[in-house]
Amino acid sequence: MGLTAQQAARNKMVSEQIEARGVESEAVLQVMRRVPREEFVKEDHQRFAYADKPLPLSQQQTISQPYIVAAMAEALELRPEDRVLEVGTGSGYAAAVLSRLASQIFTMERHRSLQETAAARLQRLGFDNVITCLADGMKGWPEQAPFDAITVAAGGLDVPPALKEQLALGGRLVMPVGPSESQSLLKLTRLGPRRYRRENLGRVRFVPLLPGLPD
Repeated sequence: MGLTAQQAARNKMVSEQIEARGVESEAVLQVMRRVPREEFVKEDHQRFAYADKPLPLSQQQTISQPYIVAAMAEALELRPEDRVLEVGTGSGYAAAVLSRLASQIFTMERHRSLQETAAARLQRLGFDNVITCLADGMKGWPEQAPFDAITVAAGGLDVPPALKEQLALGGRLVMPVGPSESQSLLKLTRLGPRRYRRENLGRVRFVPLLPGLPD
């Protein structure tokens, strides 16, 4: 049986947008070929699901460009036994990708409509090792900490202290940092109780990380 149009589009996306830009992790590439991105975008945007760009969601949020999802997943260096915190569930697409690379994904969203829609979608599609909650992501999820990896899908001037504290020793955190007009993707590795290694992974552009819950 031949490939479906969506499967062919995913393979092309991985080859032209992700492998060609230097993502090398075979585990990440395989997952990006399998997770159906068209299920995570608005119905009227499904024809653009594999385009090389972010797409709009409700609440002025976006589903990230496929390459960015893959690059952040690779930077987290996930192992099958890892527990991961994601700040900014959005559509649930990145959580779905991460769920096929790690043991458990705890994902937080501050917009109720996005959180509820993503939770239902992830359950419907069988991503049953993803736990969602409605909460202020800047505070992290202390009840479930420590985490082997943390990923933040919104940008701030620096990493919130609570997230640094909830990272396990040896854990990796990936987050956009800097002013909105000149964000860089930061990889933070916890080396000791108060020691972290910082790596700049290149320029990015994300929606801002905001405190609290909307009214």
